[in-house]
Amino acid sequence: MSNRADYHLPPTEGFVVTHFLTVADVNRSAEFYVRIFGGTVVRSGEPTIIQLANSWLIVNVGGGPTDDKPTMTLRPPVNPHEVSSFLNIRVADIRANYCPPRLNKRSLTKHQRPGREAQ
Repeated sequence: MSNRADYHLPPTEGFVVTHFLTVADVNRSAEFYVRIFGGTVVRSGEPTIIQLANSWLIVNVGGGPTDDKPTMTLRPPVNPHEVSSFLNIRVADIRANYCPPRLNKRSLTKHQRPGREAQ
């Protein structure tokens, strides 16, 4: 994963909306969004910034309180069955977006394949 030369933080014009994900493993999480959704890493390390279509994701490990937020701590979810945030990804054509040629269909479980109800 490498940094893109045309990425600027802050942006040179307009604004950028991002979703911040607190994760246990930055590299593994970034690889997921690159491999499955075709994202582009524009900044690697901690934090890693990924351009995903017309959206941006920031993935980073948690951290303790800061001077401006002395009572706030960020951490990845403790229980994988509880969530406090989610990300909706809406597409016009799920088959075109979910099953690009780079995806091996054998790598998808029956719960992940398009057109199947979650069980």
